[in-house]
Amino acid sequence: SQVCAQLCRRPCYCPWVPPRCPRGSPLVLDGCGCCKICARRLGEPCDFLHVCDQSQGLVCDYSSASAGTGGTCNFEDDEEGCEVNGRLYRDGEVFQPSCKIQCHCLDGGFNCIPLCQEDVRLPTSDCPYPRRVEMPGKCCPEWICEAKDQHLLRDAGAVSPLLRYPCQEWGTEWSACSATCGLGLATRVSNQNRYCRLETQRRLCMVRPCPALPAAFPAVS
Repeated sequence: SQVCAQLCRRPCYCPWVPPRCPRGSPLVLDGCGCCKICARRLGEPCDFLHVCDQSQGLVCDYSSASAGTGGTCNFEDDEEGCEVNGRLYRDGEVFQPSCKIQCHCLDGGFNCIPLCQEDVRLPTSDCPYPRRVEMPGKCCPEWICEAKDQHLLRDAGAVSPLLRYPCQEWGTEWSACSATCGLGLATRVSNQNRYCRLETQRRLCMVRPCPALPAAFPAVS
């Protein structure tokens, strides 16, 4: 109450236009409950008047400050957090560093899951040339079906086995052999070809030779 009486003047005299706050810093009332100010963020200096962002669980920490000086905005408790791209997140907080992934801060570390589907679309009769492209205004790429003439034009510049653009190799594991003995076929989906296009690939395989069939009739001498 003594600090409030020394620093807080009545009536309040505040600027007509409230301050413009940096991103992530909301407008709050100062320590006197008088004027609107920008809440101090994690690690920023604070005092009685310049309050921390309580919506983020921050308090003014005077533990490491000398007498008569201000403190630093810090979390109210000592629970672990995690830092991603220069920003600190509280333990248990869910956040999205980008629209394509969602992360969970836990015990000082974090794990993330993709938000965009990593499905595979194989060529079909009604869509012989599927292609995944980035769509304007959308975060995740989508599959489109190219017309044959468009596909031929796009492949015309890729006559050389070396593509003019980087191709990130992708493929599934080879399937089990289709035959338990003798020659069979194994398949996989891969883009490891000269056009970097997803396709079903096949190769011969043999688990073991087939045993010889018993003779149906004894040999005639």
